Order: sequence, then C-alpha cells, then structure tokens
Amino acid sequence: MRIEISGIVCRYGTTPAVSGVDLTIADGEFVALLGPSGSGKTTLLRAMAGLEVPEAGSLAFDGADALALPPNRRGVGFVFQHYALFKHMTVADNIAFGLSIRPRALRPDKVAIRAKVDELLELVQLPGLAKRYPQQLSGGQRQRVALARALAIEPKLLLLDEPFGALDTQVRTELRLWLKGLHRRLGVTSVFVTHDQEEAMELADRIVVMRAGRIEQVGTSAEVYAAPASPFVYGFLGQANQIGCTVAGGVAGTDAVILAEGLELPDGAATAWFRPHQVDLVPEGPALDGELIDLTVIGARVKGTLKYRGKLITVELAEKSDLAVGPCKWRPREVRIYPV
Repeated sequence: MRIEISGIVCRYGTTPAVSGVDLTIADGEFVALLGPSGSGKTTLLRAMAGLEVPEAGSLAFDGADALALPPNRRGVGFVFQHYALFKHMTVADNIAFGLSIRPRALRPDKVAIRAKVDELLELVQLPGLAKRYPQQLSGGQRQRVALARALAIEPKLLLLDEPFGALDTQVRTELRLWLKGLHRRLGVTSVFVTHDQEEAMELADRIVVMRAGRIEQVGTSAEVYAAPASPFVYGFLGQANQIGCTVAGGVAGTDAVILAEGLELPDGAATAWFRPHQVDLVPEGPALDGELIDLTVIGARVKGTLKYRGKLITVELAEKSDLAVGPCKWRPREVRIYPV
C-alpha cells in the first residue's frame, strides 16, 4: 500500500500535535517515525489508523481518500506498546479476534480461522501456545501475539506504536532482528514509532525525524546520520559534541585551528558538531588545548572526557596504554558546521 500524507494537522484542544506534515511512503516500505516525546509521531500514526481525526490535510491509501473510511475499513493492523491483549482470552482467541467479529458474510468459518491462527503462531515462532493466556507469557511472547493478531486480518498497512518500549534490552534486540526478517518475508507497508535512535536505524528503510509536530528530515539511516539537516537531528541521532567557532570566507576555525573549509555559509559565529569517535588526541601540529579529566577502558575502546573552554567533550578512541589524565592537545575531524 502506498501512503500519501499532505498537510495533516492534528490538535489536542488548542495545542498542535501535528502541524502540516507532508510524507509519502512507498508500497512495501518500512518507515520509522523517530523523535522525542511530544514530537507528534504517535498522533500521526493514529491519524493513519483512523484513531485520530485530522482537522486539516489529506491522507490517501493507494490513491483513495482514507479519511473518508472508518478505521475498520482502512486495511490497517495496529500493534500497541503495551500489547492490549484480552486477558480473559487464550492466545488463539486473541489472534482470531479480528476475524471472529467480522460481519457474517465476510467471516471465515471456524476451521479456516483455526488454520489461520496456527499459521500465524508458526510465523511468530510461538507454536503450541494457542491455549495459554496472556499472563502465562513473557513480555516478548505477548508482543508477538499482538503482532500475530494485527496480521490476522491480512492488513495492507501495519502500524506499530513503540512495540518494544515495554521490554528489556536483550528481548528488544532479539525482537528487532525477528521483526526485520518478518517484514522481508511479508513485504507489508509498515510504519513504526520509536524514540530509540538505534532501533530506527537498525530496522527502517527510511527514518522520519520529527520535532514539535513537524518533520525535520527524511532519509535512510546513513543519510540522516552522515548528513543531518539541522543541529537537532545531529544531536538526536547518537552522542554528539559541539564547540563554538567562527566562519570567515568559507573557513570555520577556532583558536587558530581550522575545523572545516569550503563552506557555503555566511561569515559569523557558528557551532561545530562532531561525534566522540571523531576526536583525535595529537602530540603535535595545530591543535586545541584541553584537559583529559576521565578515562575508562571498555574492551578494545577507551572512553574519556576532556574539558575545553569549560565544556565537557566526550571522546572515544582505540585503546592506548600511554593515555593519562591531564593536559592534552586535541582536534575534531569531519565536523558539521551550523550557523548560530
């Protein structure tokens, strides 16, 4: 299913939650809506599902007006963060729920429903658990049941609202890999909401970074990480450092050290952004004066903190036995320069 969103606006009372969002999602694409709390990502997802009614804008599924359709006719499967399973129903009955409440003329018979449930239990790797109840399952198993229930109606669009948010780190990692493989097999257009940058970059074909109800940037994980469109995107996608600098004639520098050249930016104050692994400690040559105040060896890497002009800079280096706290010379590389 191809999704076309144009000028969508949603409010809670007088508070805007989504402000004029435009987005196109290709058939079979796996897209992540990524952003902090309050960025509008869940509201946009719920608008696609029909659980929120936009006050302006359009939403088309395969060219048809989706806003004219009630939620149960949009062909959407929805997976909630906290499973939303019926505690009084068995796993089988939970999965079959969407099929069993269809109008009689469209409802499969009991044999077909049972066969569908068995097929989905195999698909989500939970064979033999049909007669159990949700409280008898682990968190990861419950989320797989919730996904099986969403898939039972054979949706053209699968929506997932922070599906792994209630799970511990190890289970989250396992389910990410499993969900990625499942999407490859099924090819259903999928949109999932997350505030976990690593999760978005690992799973999605494209990432939609949202802030304050608007889209900051859309791109592949490589694109948004390597070429962030704004300081917000840079800072949100992984750990980042920043220092003040000055741009003059297309050259950015500070303390007589050149940080970047060939810039198409106006002259004046700017900020240089860089990742911890883009910090070099240098014994000689043009460098900035700092002070290493902390060093921690983690496996084959060294994580450290240095102080520069009162700011704390996070450093990540290959292990070196000669490193020690104290005065140091350093410089960043591969910096991104943003005007102030």
